[in-house]
Amino acid sequence: MKFINYIKDKIITISIKIISLIFLILLLMVLKVSIDGIICCLFIIITTDIFVLLYNYFRKRSFYKNLQINLNLLEEKYLITELIKNPDFLEGKIFYDSLYEINKSFNEKIKDLKYNQEDFKDYIEMWIHEVKIPLSNLILITHNNKSLVDKRFLEQLKRLEDYLDQVLYYARSKDSEKDYLIKEVKLSSVVKQVALKNKDTLLYNKVTLKTKINNETVLTDSKWLEFVLNQLINNCIKYRNTSILSYIEISIKEEEDKTILSIYDNGIGIPTSDINRVFDKTFTGSNGRKGANSTGMGLYISKKLLKKLGHRITIESSFENYTKVNIIFNNNDYYNCLK
Repeated sequence: MKFINYIKDKIITISIKIISLIFLILLLMVLKVSIDGIICCLFIIITTDIFVLLYNYFRKRSFYKNLQINLNLLEEKYLITELIKNPDFLEGKIFYDSLYEINKSFNEKIKDLKYNQEDFKDYIEMWIHEVKIPLSNLILITHNNKSLVDKRFLEQLKRLEDYLDQVLYYARSKDSEKDYLIKEVKLSSVVKQVALKNKDTLLYNKVTLKTKINNETVLTDSKWLEFVLNQLINNCIKYRNTSILSYIEISIKEEEDKTILSIYDNGIGIPTSDINRVFDKTFTGSNGRKGANSTGMGLYISKKLLKKLGHRITIESSFENYTKVNIIFNNNDYYNCLK
């Protein structure tokens, strides 16, 4: 708070005081008070007013300066009342009490919103699990009666199951720490599970799956990694090049400080203009707009979950040639020392 701004704010009060002093001088002159008496009286009044003005300015400046500094340092501005003291002047007390009530009301509102969000998330998770039961039964029935059921029907059931998984993992992604368990996982086992899950879709779309995996292990959560790989395999199938023999190759490269799991496909690739945005939420790109029925959520959720697991995901592509996705697992020496 600058002194000049404080004076401008008090300009009406100061003007009234000046007018009052003029009337006081005139009154003292009418009463035939000596010049020395008038000067002495004016000196006392003006000195007192200046002292009061400066005193109020400095104590208010101290409060508002402290308020501004703490406000600039805070990311959550609504917590400002936790860092400032209740001032000793009336305007400041009213301001502080108002901030306190606003903060209290805001926190209560946030609490209600979080409760409603958690309640809705719990309902969504329960609903998905309930829906998955009849869906799994339908898939089992179709598998047992393949000769009587069109393959396209099975493919649509598989897509429905994948979309349900996508919704479930998205609902859990904000507090996924409660749902995953980091342990040593054999990558070959996870890849095998994903291959079995997508076996019919791969056969139906005439896509060959190649693997170059031995007994490599990484520290991760198998369930989350399986979901991510399933999303990547689905993308490979969805964006395959139908004019050539399509294939997907999953390989592993071990380095001193990390393990890299690569998923390569010889599909239609990603345009250069889209490559930096494929992990953005709901981004479908030019390929998705051409009728691949993309939601733009698969890669977004995958990156979010991998980040929480401590892994990284990168993508490279050549339009109309190939796409290669790398999942990078950093080696954890501390964990190995504890074994």
